Amino acid sequence: MPELPEVETTRAGLEPLLLSQTISEVVVRDARLRWPVPDILSPEMQGQTVTAVRRRAKYLLWETRAGTCMVHLGMSGSLRVVGQEADLHTHDHVLWRLTDGREVRLRDPRRFGSVHWIQEPIDEHPLLASLGPEPLGNEFSGQLLFEQSRGKKVAVKNFIMDAKVVVGVGNIYASEALFRAGIHPIRASGRVGASRYELLAKAIRDVLRAAITAGGTTLRDFANNQGEPGYFAQRLAVYGREGEPCTRCEKTITKRVIGQRSSFFCSQCQR
Repeated sequence: MPELPEVETTRAGLEPLLLSQTISEVVVRDARLRWPVPDILSPEMQGQTVTAVRRRAKYLLWETRAGTCMVHLGMSGSLRVVGQEADLHTHDHVLWRLTDGREVRLRDPRRFGSVHWIQEPIDEHPLLASLGPEPLGNEFSGQLLFEQSRGKKVAVKNFIMDAKVVVGVGNIYASEALFRAGIHPIRASGRVGASRYELLAKAIRDVLRAAITAGGTTLRDFANNQGEPGYFAQRLAVYGREGEPCTRCEKTITKRVIGQRSSFFCSQCQR
């Protein structure tokens, strides 16, 4: 599914198009997403002006004075800004019409995405309350990873993919960050030292920033708000490269299933 860089790419693309725009109407063509689209979404958002376009983990947040619209893209969702006269697609499930004649369309063929209307403080929402810090924020550090990992036997790859530890480190970027830090993905998280966690925290930040700059990773279903795929996959060091030579030592890249997810690593460079 779209990971943090893909969602951040979408947020950055939407922000200049939505900020300070007024919503004239919300049309729910099919409410049957992962959770039903709430009935109050349309009447509550009508006439509201978007005051901020933010992201928390993989959730997009459109803030208004009346509340916040929270959107998750699921596995196949995308958001596009088009003219209201543009032809509708079968899987365009929710439309936010703007007073300037454009509209935002949520297209989600698999319907694993979701749309929520939040009037309580954002951090108190059940889907957000237990989330860990943002990996690019000031609260995230190697020391935090070290402290939270003590006594844990779970593989370090699964540990950094736990959203209660740190949000947004999905399968692709976990593999890439562990390679950069030289840490074997199946090593027990409690057996990784503080200095190595400092390297890993830096690697997580670096790989996510590189992916955001490149526009996200090329996944089969992901496209940015203009319908264009990301291009970070062209720069992946280990993910998807089973049987190919390591870019550092030329040893063959290995693939192994860890926590039901395909993992890629170099057994010589990662210990």
